[in-house]
Amino acid sequence: MSDKCKTCPSANGCASQPEQCGVDPQKALLGSLNRIENVIVVMSGKGGVGKSSVTGLIAATLAKQGKRVGVLDADITGPSQPKIFGLKDIDLKASEYGIIPPVTELGIKIMSINFFLPHEDDPVIWRGPLLAGAVNQFWGETDWRNLDYMIVDLPPGTGDVPLTVLQSLPVTGIVIISSPQDLAFMVVKKTIKMTQKLNIPILGIVENMSFAICPQCGEKLEIFGKSQGADIARESGIEFLGQLPWDASLNKLVDEGRIEEYESPAAHAMVEKIIQVLNSI
Repeated sequence: MSDKCKTCPSANGCASQPEQCGVDPQKALLGSLNRIENVIVVMSGKGGVGKSSVTGLIAATLAKQGKRVGVLDADITGPSQPKIFGLKDIDLKASEYGIIPPVTELGIKIMSINFFLPHEDDPVIWRGPLLAGAVNQFWGETDWRNLDYMIVDLPPGTGDVPLTVLQSLPVTGIVIISSPQDLAFMVVKKTIKMTQKLNIPILGIVENMSFAICPQCGEKLEIFGKSQGADIARESGIEFLGQLPWDASLNKLVDEGRIEEYESPAAHAMVEKIIQVLNSI
């Protein structure tokens, strides 16, 4: 919801005095009714590192711990969370709190632009301001109600949408996703510098697709190159949240919309580390 302005000290933007700022009072009210304890933004410097899959893993793992979780799919031009969680043919409805988000098997609330498209493969051909506006509306005009964790899946890079989210949402911390390639980590460093300039806490780095285990011999294979996550985290002065393997079974479950069925000690360890860092902020 685009109701935040320089004259409003409140974390809810213009919700306290919407008329003075030219904001629709009903829209301002909607956002003020939500109570979200932690907003975790998942970022990547470049595409193709599995950011959206890791977002789904974080959300599903937290939900399995009994937490109230929501996922805001802020990757407007490349939305994937509905597919990952197997949500399709959704008939959206509204309450006095806003748009009612579809809910997964584990009770995770999801909001994505794909729920508004006639077909899931229809493109969204919008310029930056429209993209940013959609993200703000998903935040402020959705009936999130009470959540322990909101996980925000950002598009890759440092463009309009990431900047909008980091500047307009009450972000608790950022999780940065990369993979072992030199190119991926070069761009990750740009992301780290951007977020540090905005003075938003970085919870740490996750190295995705760090290795694979041979199903025949059990050998650990570094198919995308030697792991660098721990070294980059140490050089940047941030936490290393762990390694996630390349796993064909995860890829299959993601394609089938069944990510909530995936079990991984590495994913649980990553989430425990995220919670640990959050509690230390």
